[in-house]
Amino acid sequence: MNSTKSRRKIVPSASDNGDSAEKQELLLLSSAICNGEDLGSFVRKVFASGKPETLLQHLKHFSKSKESEIEDVCRAHYQDFIMAVDDLRSLLSDVDSLKSSLSNSNSKLQNVAVPLLTSLDAFVEAKTKCSNIALAIHSLNTCVQIMDLCARANFHLSQNNFYMALKSLDSIESNFHETPSSTLKRMLEKQIPSIRVHIERKVSKEFGDWLVEIRTVSRNLGQLAIGQASAARQREEELRIKQRQAEEQSRLSLRDCVYALEEEDDDEIDGVVDGSNSGNGNGISGFDLTPLYRAYHIHQTLGLQDRFKQYYFENRKLQLTSDFQVSSMTPFLESHQTFFAQIAGFFIVEDRVLRTGGGLISKIEVENLWDTAVSKMCSVLEDQFSRMQTANHLLLIKDYVSLLGVTLRRFGYPIDALLDVLSKHRDKYHELLLSDCRKQVAEALSADKFEQMYMKKEYEYSMNVLSFQIQTSNIMPAFPYVAPFSSTVPDCCRIVRSFIEDSVSFMSYGGQLEFYDVVKKYLDRLLIEVLDGALLKVINGSLSGVTQAMQMAANMAVFERACDFFFRHAAQLSGIPLRIVERGRRQFPLIKARDAAEEMLSGLLKQKVDGFLTLIENVNWMADEPPQGGNEYSNEVIIFLETLVSTAQQVLPVQVLKRVLQEVLAHISEMIVGALLAESVKRFNVNSIMGFDVDVRLLEAFAESQSPLLSEADANQLKTGLLESRQMNFLNPVIRERSYYALDYRKVVAIS
Repeated sequence: MNSTKSRRKIVPSASDNGDSAEKQELLLLSSAICNGEDLGSFVRKVFASGKPETLLQHLKHFSKSKESEIEDVCRAHYQDFIMAVDDLRSLLSDVDSLKSSLSNSNSKLQNVAVPLLTSLDAFVEAKTKCSNIALAIHSLNTCVQIMDLCARANFHLSQNNFYMALKSLDSIESNFHETPSSTLKRMLEKQIPSIRVHIERKVSKEFGDWLVEIRTVSRNLGQLAIGQASAARQREEELRIKQRQAEEQSRLSLRDCVYALEEEDDDEIDGVVDGSNSGNGNGISGFDLTPLYRAYHIHQTLGLQDRFKQYYFENRKLQLTSDFQVSSMTPFLESHQTFFAQIAGFFIVEDRVLRTGGGLISKIEVENLWDTAVSKMCSVLEDQFSRMQTANHLLLIKDYVSLLGVTLRRFGYPIDALLDVLSKHRDKYHELLLSDCRKQVAEALSADKFEQMYMKKEYEYSMNVLSFQIQTSNIMPAFPYVAPFSSTVPDCCRIVRSFIEDSVSFMSYGGQLEFYDVVKKYLDRLLIEVLDGALLKVINGSLSGVTQAMQMAANMAVFERACDFFFRHAAQLSGIPLRIVERGRRQFPLIKARDAAEEMLSGLLKQKVDGFLTLIENVNWMADEPPQGGNEYSNEVIIFLETLVSTAQQVLPVQVLKRVLQEVLAHISEMIVGALLAESVKRFNVNSIMGFDVDVRLLEAFAESQSPLLSEADANQLKTGLLESRQMNFLNPVIRERSYYALDYRKVVAIS
């Protein structure tokens, strides 16, 4: 039956190429039609040439040439059709028998299948019901689970356990994408966002309350942390005091020292965070970061982590800016502790948040906040220090700022800028301190009557003598005790010691390890400019009488020992070994006042002596015989000198008394020589010179009785020269230099 044949492509033969062009075109057209090609090119060609009839002829010719082929094909297919019809007719009988067989089989099948179909329909119906019931049960279970999660979320919400409530909501959304109940689905779509918003608001409110509370907590935390630093500093000071006492005992060669180990109290103030501790840190009562971390965790769960970080940083920055406000209604001296404690507490909290907050705040952000705080504190200190006119106020604030620096340095915050501000105002502080000391010294000197101090008890001796190491003996005197100095000495010593301690206190903990030279420089200024100047003013203006002048000279001798103590004390407080100070001893800083006091005392004594030496006018220079007991003036002078020495020995040190007596005796010698040179003495005889010799011998006896160093070389050599049998020896320069070195040869020649 399948007699259809595939078309064959007809290719024109090469032999036809030799025919005419018309025949060639017919062949090409026939080939294109047989091959099923597009005839558009032929059509365009004939119309272009204006001969469409030629194409029509060729097409008619081609169709005629194919008619015979069509007839052959139809004839062949007709024979096949006839044969197929015959075959179908032969099959009709078989089909009829098959049809009857199928009908019989169908009847039998229908009879057998009807009950089965009924059972099958019942089975299908039952199976459908079972599937529906199972689906209903599954949906109910799903709804029960959802409701259970909802109930759990409600329970966590009621317990303020927001994280677990959010986890329950996440479980509902992630595990139950399709909710069987449309009502339940609508409820969840409405309530889940509302619950998240409620949790965010609740947590934000708790965080806001924490922000308010943490300000008070930060202030208390800063005060406790700075208090801890102060206690640690106090323990260090006590340890240094013990070390200085041990050094002093060693210096004094006290071998009966008792050494004992002492347990250091390492218990820190409860609740203060120790920045050096590891782990989660030592918390402070009330210093609770739970609300902060809870809010941060909840916002992380809500996917709002970055927004919360920014919110936290901005709020803390605003709080810090608010902490920078200095009240103009309250003096800074009263509010500075609260001001700095608030800032210290703020950064202690931020250090904890940085270390334990899980990235809530970055190190760069904390450093930026600290830079802002340091800049503000420096400007506040600059402004407040520029206004202060009391050294003690400046010292109090400096001490607290240094404690602030020590506290925050433990947490890794750089404090160099603060220390630079303190160092910058070092000169101003010492100028104020010198001004205060100048007033105190003036008050102490004006209140002194320049009388020897009277001490009834041992504690008075310890307070006024031993505490300044101005004692001349380590043996405790009997009481009541009369000191060789007046109240000026211990009063001024206390002022100087206080100055040293205040100066060291200001220089300590200021970033400069070796500051003894600075303290020494200002101590020199105090002693030379303030104390020495005040003493000179009193000496030149307020003293009256020999007693007060003698007491001032005695005071200066005690001050000389006290100055050694001042420099040792400054070295000890500055941590400098005493041997360095003792090697570098320098000139007595109060030398001007000492010299002025001794000069004034000598001058007053010379005035007294001059009163007695006026009796020289009564000397008989042409006496018939020499006076046996000396002239009247010499006896009066010796009585005065003996009285002076007996009184001065109770007050003046030996060296001072020696210098004063030498001045007085030298003056007496000059006055005696001057009397011989006076115009009133026209001539004298040997008897008067022998009387003069008796006077000099009496003075020599007095000088020798006091000290071998006290001599009357001038008058003695004059007497010897005048009594010399060969007076020409005096004109010999060698003999004169050896035997009469104290005399002015011009005066001797004039007298001779």
